[in-house]
Parts: sequence; structure tokens; C-alpha cells
Amino acid sequence: MASAAEQMASSMSFGAFSKATELKKRLWFTLFALIIYRIGTYIPIPGVDPTVLADVFAQNSGGVLGMFDVFAGGALGRMTIFALNIMPYISASIIMQLMTSISPQMAQLKKEGEQGRKKINQYTRYGTVLLATLQGYGIAVGLEGMSMSSGQNAVIDPGLFFRITTVITLVGGTVFLMWLGEQITARGIGNGISLIIFSGIVAALPSALVGTLELGRTGALSTFVILFLLIMSIAVIAFIVFMERAQRRVLIQYPKRQRGNKTYGGQNSHLPLKLNTAGVIPPIFASSLLLMPITVVGFSAGSGPEWLTTVTTLLGRGQPLYMLLYITGIVFFCFFYTAVVFNPDDTADNLKKHGGFVPGIRPGKRTSEYLDYVLTRLTVTGAAYLSIVCILPEILVSQWAVPFYFGGTSLLIVVSVTMDTVAQIQSHLLSHQYDGLIKKSKLGGRRK
Repeated sequence: MASAAEQMASSMSFGAFSKATELKKRLWFTLFALIIYRIGTYIPIPGVDPTVLADVFAQNSGGVLGMFDVFAGGALGRMTIFALNIMPYISASIIMQLMTSISPQMAQLKKEGEQGRKKINQYTRYGTVLLATLQGYGIAVGLEGMSMSSGQNAVIDPGLFFRITTVITLVGGTVFLMWLGEQITARGIGNGISLIIFSGIVAALPSALVGTLELGRTGALSTFVILFLLIMSIAVIAFIVFMERAQRRVLIQYPKRQRGNKTYGGQNSHLPLKLNTAGVIPPIFASSLLLMPITVVGFSAGSGPEWLTTVTTLLGRGQPLYMLLYITGIVFFCFFYTAVVFNPDDTADNLKKHGGFVPGIRPGKRTSEYLDYVLTRLTVTGAAYLSIVCILPEILVSQWAVPFYFGGTSLLIVVSVTMDTVAQIQSHLLSHQYDGLIKKSKLGGRRK
């Protein structure tokens, strides 16, 4: 009986999908945009010797450069026009969100609705260009200092012209990706920025799997370790799905109201509070803040002063200081982004206006304090969960030199973005079914 019901539900959803022309247009647009992004990750910037570049990245593939290359979809390793990826935009978004919490003027802009949001987005774009320019110049200088052991330089013709063309190319690539992500969000399915990072990780999974099996063939990894990694990856995926769906439901009651001879209200409802309200944002934000400065340091550590080499060593993959800073960033952004997304005071005021209350808690300030208390406890658990999942790749890389793609951070991004995209597809299908029912009811009413 259960299997028959599932088949009926799947056939109904397939039938609804075949009729949902708007949804199909959005899916095709998203797919086309991601294909354009993947093509761009293979267009190299001018003036760089790919042989020297491949040699340098082969030596640093297990380090910070390799980790950032995962988020860049392989574009950094090939030094293409999308080498900076979308990270400057994410960093600019972090700065703007911090400013809305610190600056009264920015906080006022946030409260102005659509107009204020447009201004904040415009400031974020300006910040993206500025950060991409600084990071692009740092990469250009770093490339000029890269060379093989034989003495062959990575840059064919170093100088001011190379630096200017590299900065313009990298900034243009980042701005294009920023625009592409906004177009996917507006005209496609899912969050455009998250999908761009998601597509880069997924595209590299087959080669990472082949690389792991090759390590097993050559004896670098034992068969037991490879089986353990596969089982662990499945377990981590199941754990992520469970934790992302976990929520605390706060009971809300509405009192009965007498109007004439009729009684209104008296219903019970629930306020769902997710265990991980911030989603996949904290690890992405923490990575974007950590990786770009470390990447610039890593590029210039060989020819720079001694303290740069010391910093590079302390902030290397698997080092205690790096893991401490990474966990600190994840915990901070868990609490910060949760505070941005959910405001207990506003929620308590809305409940009070509509007559709702939490049983045993007085409406107003006491309700706000209770919601803040519950949300804080949930965020502590959510931050611990994200920290455990994201620190897994550091242990795997430092102990067994496992490809980063099998780590917790990449799996977290892939699973979370997939769940979010599927949820949006289901909401579009549900909306299409409701529209069809409304049209049928209107036609039936006209015939009568």
C-alpha cells in the first residue's frame, strides 16, 4: 500500500512538473547560467605559463590554496578569469551586514524597505569591486614571484602591464559572477551565489573520487581507509540532513473571542525554530575571510620577509591556530547571522498584536526573552554541529592527505544547497497546482 501511494504521489508530481512551464523555464535558465560559469573556469588569464602554475599548485594542493580552489571550482588552480570566484562579493556582504548592525545610518537604511535594500545592495557591489581589485592585485604580484625549482617564472612577461590586465580580468570575472548569481536568484531556482559554489564542488567530485582510488591503487591509502571514508561520507550526509531538518516547535495559543453568537480563535499553533538557522552561511563566510588573506600570504611567503613564512606555517591546513580561527569564525557567524535573520522582539510584538502567546509566558518582553533564550540554546547546538562537520576535512587532510571534497564543509554545502533547491522546486509545483485549481473553479463558476 505504501509503495502504491508513493508511486501515485510521484506520478502526480511528475504530471504537475510536465505542466509547470514557468518552473521548467527557471530550471533551464539556472542550468544554462551554471554551464556558462563552468566554461569560464577554463578560460585562462593572459600572460601566465600553465606548466609552472600546475607545478606550484601540485605542491600546495593539500594546503590553503587547494581548499580555496574547491570553492573556486578549480578556477584558481588553472588561474582563469573566475579565479577569485564569488568570494569578494561574499566578503563585501559580510562587511555590509556588520555595518547594518553597527552604524545607525545603515540600520536606518535597512528599515526603509525595498529602497533601503537596493541602496545596501549597491554599496555591496561597490565593496565587491574594491575588494576584488585589492585581491586581484595581490594575486598578480604573487604570480610574478612564483617559479619552478628550475627557475622558470610563472609569468611570461612580468611588469605593470601584466598587473593591470590581471586586475581588470579578475575584477571583471568577479563582477560577472555577482551579476550571474543575482540573475539565477531572480529568474532561476535557488540561491544563485550558493549554486555557483555548489556547482564548482560537484564538478570536481568525480576527479576527487578517482584521485582517492588512485591513492589506494598505489598503496598511499589502504583499502580499509578508503572504505572508512566512503562510509563516513554517507554517515556525514545523513547527519547533515537530520540536523538541517531539526527544529524546536514553540507552542503558540490564541484566545477565544466572542462576537455575537459566534466564537473565534481558540486555536493552537507552532512557531518553528530551526536548529541551524544560519544554514550554510557561517562556513562560507568564515572561509572567505580566512582564505583570501592566507592565499595572498601563501603566494608571497617564499620571497617575502621571515614573519610571512611564520604566519603561513601557523595558518597551514591542520594547524591548531588555523582550526581555532576557523571554528571561531563559524561560531561568530552562526550567532551573527541568526540575529540578522530572526528578531525575538519583532516576533514577540507580532504575536502580541494578533493575540497569540506562549503558554506560561507573559506577552511582550517576557516572550521576547523566552524566544531569545530558546534561540540561543539552539544556536549553540547548531554552531557545535557546524564546527564538528567543518573541522572533519582538516583532520582528514592532515592525517591521510584525503582530497578536501570528501570533507564536511563541501558535503555540507552540497547537501544544504540541494535541500534548499528541492524545497523551492516543490513550492513552485505547489503554487502551480493551486493556480490550476483556482482557474478550474473560476471556469466552473462561469459555466454555472
